Amino acid sequence: MAKGSMVEHIGIVFTEIGADYLVATMPVDARTKQPMGLLHGGASVTLAETMGSMGAWLAHPKSEEMLSVGLEINANHLKAVTSGTVTGKASPIRQGKTVQVWRIDISDESGDLICTSRITIMALKSR
Repeated sequence: MAKGSMVEHIGIVFTEIGADYLVATMPVDARTKQPMGLLHGGASVTLAETMGSMGAWLAHPKSEEMLSVGLEINANHLKAVTSGTVTGKASPIRQGKTVQVWRIDISDESGDLICTSRITIMALKSR
């Protein structure tokens, strides 16, 4: 699924797919840190968008015919991380036929919330 993509490049791994949630991890290393040595906010947003898009795609009743595209994403960065692995959990807020809204909470290895994000996804027919 993610071969040759940003998902593969920065090391995002889906670890759990439930009926109404997804869990994925991402390393905090040279690929995902900003120059000051902290987890880059853009990396957290990449994890959030990846998880929200995948969750919306999997939840769509005709997913094999659809693409999930992000319309809007926001993120609140709550705590700095310098090493280890972060874990995201994505769950739907609203699942319509065309538009879905997902919440993604990202935590550090201690379980502390480091980022919370919300994404709006639109389902489009594949070309």
